[in-house]
Amino acid sequence: MRVACLQMDVELCRCEDNSRRSLDMAHAALEQGAEILVFPELFLTGFCYRQNVQEPPPYQSLDPFRELAKEHDCLIIGSIWSGRQNLGFCLDRESLQIRPKVHPFGQEVEHFDGGDFIAPVSTKLGMVGLEVCYDLRFPEVARSLALQGADFLVTVAQFPAARRNHWRTLCLARAIENQMPHLACNFAEGGGSMIVDSWGDLLSEAGLGEEMIMGEIDLSLRDRIRRDMPCFMDRRPEIY
Repeated sequence: MRVACLQMDVELCRCEDNSRRSLDMAHAALEQGAEILVFPELFLTGFCYRQNVQEPPPYQSLDPFRELAKEHDCLIIGSIWSGRQNLGFCLDRESLQIRPKVHPFGQEVEHFDGGDFIAPVSTKLGMVGLEVCYDLRFPEVARSLALQGADFLVTVAQFPAARRNHWRTLCLARAIENQMPHLACNFAEGGGSMIVDSWGDLLSEAGLGEEMIMGEIDLSLRDRIRRDMPCFMDRRPEIY
């Protein structure tokens, strides 16, 4: 599958500008054959605490992306702010499915409640293991998603540049330890978005600033790696 991480400049509280920019980047990725488009965390609003950007269902700000999904038969992944939750979403031509961020970070707890469940999202392109930013630091999230049958892992984030080494190491580790592809999309200010294969090899990595990266993920490689190195079969959860 051809995938794209759209590392965009998320302008705080500039919803219309962010929507226009993200749609431009989406069209550019689709022109290059992308089937899966991944945006950063809260890519339409940022952490806009000074304005009321909370959006109730049916999330009208996603309407242009619904049209894209229908027209191009693609899968679009990101997160939006609704009520007191930061909702990761997977949007394809058939449905919008959401998964709340499990671990709010720092002052986010004043505005967001953590989600109370972890489950992959079933799409026509496979089972998506979706996590949001700070969730990356908790290996239990990705492992739970893998054990529940996720085909590949996706992290949408606003990870700061000051913790770039942490971001890079954690993104690689989540792919390696779960033997599955990882699409990790950060915002432009933090940089370092990456596409990692099931062996932990980098297929593409962004620098700082606004950038689109693309790659091909191969689930048959994941299956071969798990056969050759059967880490999941060798687990001993009864003593963990």
